[in-house]
Amino acid sequence: MSIFEPMRQPWPDRVLAVFRILAGLIFLTAGTTKIFGYPPSPMPVPPIEVFSQIWIGAWMEIIGGILVVIGLFTRPTAFILSGEMAVAYFQFHAPGSFWPTVNMGIPAIMYSWFFLYLAVAGPGAWSIDEIVARRRRAIKA
Repeated sequence: MSIFEPMRQPWPDRVLAVFRILAGLIFLTAGTTKIFGYPPSPMPVPPIEVFSQIWIGAWMEIIGGILVVIGLFTRPTAFILSGEMAVAYFQFHAPGSFWPTVNMGIPAIMYSWFFLYLAVAGPGAWSIDEIVARRRRAIKA
């Protein structure tokens, strides 16, 4: 194998799955910190008003994070979460500064692009979506 050629399957799908699971778990904790206070935030989080934009976003992070981790409805979920993170960046971070390192928007940018990639690439291995697709192919064959 050459460094200039793509790695052969099944490794790209497996590494994508590990990345999907880890990023989904970390994203999930962003929502649980806001709603349930766990894991505890290093900075105090004021109580969030029910049905506020932050409350809705936190529930999107919890539910979307779970769906991404298990790989269920991955593409549409990732597309929605990508948009959520883009909105979060431009609404809350970008007004503070042009530079993401200054406005603390790096996680929002990275999650937005990761979820957009996941929406295009799919969930990779070890997902419910893959099991469903495999069964559909078997029925058609």
